[in-house]
Amino acid sequence: MIICKSYVNNEKNIVLVLLIFKTEISLSYQCQINSIFTKKNMEFDKEKVLQLCNEWCKNTLMETLDIEYIDAGQGFLTAKMPVNSKVHQPMGLLHGGATVALAESVGSAASLMFINPEKQEVRGIEISANHLRSKREGTVFCTAKIIHQGRSIHLWEIRITDENEKLISLCKLTNMILPRR
Repeated sequence: MIICKSYVNNEKNIVLVLLIFKTEISLSYQCQINSIFTKKNMEFDKEKVLQLCNEWCKNTLMETLDIEYIDAGQGFLTAKMPVNSKVHQPMGLLHGGATVALAESVGSAASLMFINPEKQEVRGIEISANHLRSKREGTVFCTAKIIHQGRSIHLWEIRITDENEKLISLCKLTNMILPRR
């Protein structure tokens, strides 16, 4: 779950301070008010999205799992995660919990692309996963695609695939969009 706090300083920049998985990370990245988070800017800045997502991972579960955001576009976000002993269950296979952590991380970050963090927050309220294929080593790729983008609910289909685009897991994530308190 990603909780985003923002503050406006005197130069009309948004200073983002993020709490990811309830772990405070020291970020003070300044983004212009017409950033990726506002509807004023109609041009999607893929590089800025990827840079921010990867910076948010520092000192979090995402960094522990070596999750790296690699692609973004209108309505989707993609990350990759290596499959090695750090994410194995005792039988030497990719742990389902690591897969779900990857899915929720990507889906929650993707919802941030559709809200104004000055006025709204994202909360994951339900995730389900079907694990269809096992994986011992290599890399998995996780792509979250928006299914429903309402004012208060975002529904994401999240596909985890291997290097050959074989489906490893299929997840569904529901995020609630709340007013900032």
